[in-house]
Amino acid sequence: MDSEDLAKYIEATDGIAKPWLLAQLRLLKLRENRAQMTVEEYEAAIASVHQDTMNLGEWWVGREDEVFG
Repeated sequence: MDSEDLAKYIEATDGIAKPWLLAQLRLLKLRENRAQMTVEEYEAAIASVHQDTMNLGEWWVGREDEVFG
């Protein structure tokens, strides 16, 4: 799946409110654009996605079936 397919899926399933899908979309876009980025830009972007994901905390608690099922 590429970022365009994932974006369509997110839109079709009202996934904009699902932060784990948005993090996946950011990672796919990074992978697709890696060749045009410097090492420093890529590392900074990965660090940003990581920090944003860590800031979510335990967002899956109580939603395990929805998220991981």
